Amino acid sequence: MRQLRYVLADVFTASPLEGNQLAVFTDARGLAEGEMQRLARETNLSETVFVLPAEQGGDARIRIFTPAAELQFAGHPTLGSAFVLGGPLQLERLRLETGAGIVTVELERDGGRISFGRMAQPIPTFTPFARADELLAALGVSRSELPVEEYDNGMRHVLVALGSTGEVAALDPDLSALAQLVGTGGACCFAVDGERWKVRVFLPGAGIPEDPATGSAAGPLAVHLGRHGRVPFGTEIEIAQGAEILRPSTLYAAAYGSGDEIERVEVGGRAVIVARGEFRLPSQD
Repeated sequence: MRQLRYVLADVFTASPLEGNQLAVFTDARGLAEGEMQRLARETNLSETVFVLPAEQGGDARIRIFTPAAELQFAGHPTLGSAFVLGGPLQLERLRLETGAGIVTVELERDGGRISFGRMAQPIPTFTPFARADELLAALGVSRSELPVEEYDNGMRHVLVALGSTGEVAALDPDLSALAQLVGTGGACCFAVDGERWKVRVFLPGAGIPEDPATGSAAGPLAVHLGRHGRVPFGTEIEIAQGAEILRPSTLYAAAYGSGDEIERVEVGGRAVIVARGEFRLPSQD
């Protein structure tokens, strides 16, 4: 029997049983792609990570799977993997190879414990979303306060600005229609409450009806707000997500540069390891 060890972490929170759950298989050598997908369905978390030896000069390579498909990049799996690997490796900076390129994660420590991580995300491309009216109808809202645009940083998200946090909280979208419109990408709906941004992200085409914390959408949100004059470039925003599904999460994001040229996108947060275990699978021999 093969013994496959994994670590379970809650990401974008400092409190166990909150945030976004993540399973990290710390040594995925010898696992076929089909086995990774089946294990991701078995864990049934929004994402599961498989750690492999580096191939491009990074510290490790990670493959990220939802229950339905592999992703080239996702935020909470990358940050969570850095927390899981950063302890044993005793590094302050990890360079993780993803399908969208190498992502650098800076780790802060409180004594020997990792207390915060901040990743430099792939800089997203962006374009107007061609089926905006259909998307708004699927979300059950009449309008967006900002242009409806699709961002791609290895994961695609369509951003929709609503008029109030109450409107965000009340969303009850047609998930089947959303899946047809955005595929395996997400619909990211947001509004501001003071200086804090309330966000909900729906990814039904990826097998995730609603995500508790979406790092891959947080960076594009900072870019979107900067491009449309809602937040100055270089300002870190605080994002609240996950309350409606009882997994409250807190994310931090900042975009640097200008509307004509985005120079850097950073997303940060906390994570906590909550469990360790192993799967036992028959040998391939």
